[in-house]
Amino acid sequence: MTSPHWPLFGLRLRTPRLRLRLPTPADLDALADLAAEGVHDPDTQPFAVPWTDAPPAERARGLLQYHWSEWAAWRPSAWTLNLVVDLDGTIVGTQGLMGTDFPILREVSTGSWLGRRYQGQGIGTEMRAAVLGLAFDGLGAEYAVSAAFADNAASFAVSRKLGYREDGIERRVVRGRPMVVRRMRLDRAGRPTVPVTIEGLAPCLPLFGLE
Repeated sequence: MTSPHWPLFGLRLRTPRLRLRLPTPADLDALADLAAEGVHDPDTQPFAVPWTDAPPAERARGLLQYHWSEWAAWRPSAWTLNLVVDLDGTIVGTQGLMGTDFPILREVSTGSWLGRRYQGQGIGTEMRAAVLGLAFDGLGAEYAVSAAFADNAASFAVSRKLGYREDGIERRVVRGRPMVVRRMRLDRAGRPTVPVTIEGLAPCLPLFGLE
């Protein structure tokens, strides 16, 4: 997909194993199928918005609607870039990068998920490293933050491996009960050294609020 009015369709991130891009309709269908199969143990809920509690068909449809809504809501002052993760031609998950007042704060946050059959293979670390490369080297970020519930060991393992440090806690209500969220922070000096190739960024910069 290409559009002179939406250059994000031409943005590409490449790591040694992965390709990340804005999803095509076919990519979204593949991602929705993956979500319908399940993302985590149903006895747990790692997401602040419990979208995975929905039945499989509703979960798949909601995923498409979420991606479409984020495209429509995009503003240079508040944006969410949701990329699909391609491993050898197969969509295995999605990686998000978010910024609010980015030209002033120079701070991003991240969010992601992988299909269950692709977890535990180091893919989560590599795909987050890809968007950190975009943030720090492509967009000039100073900080990246991440947050997860205190029992989400996989998320914290990725954060620690990439150099994040503890940044405090907050509390949220999930499934009607309180949960502790632990925040992590990474500064520019500590960014990971995973090689990331960025293509098609220049025409996208105004969409991120940058010259």
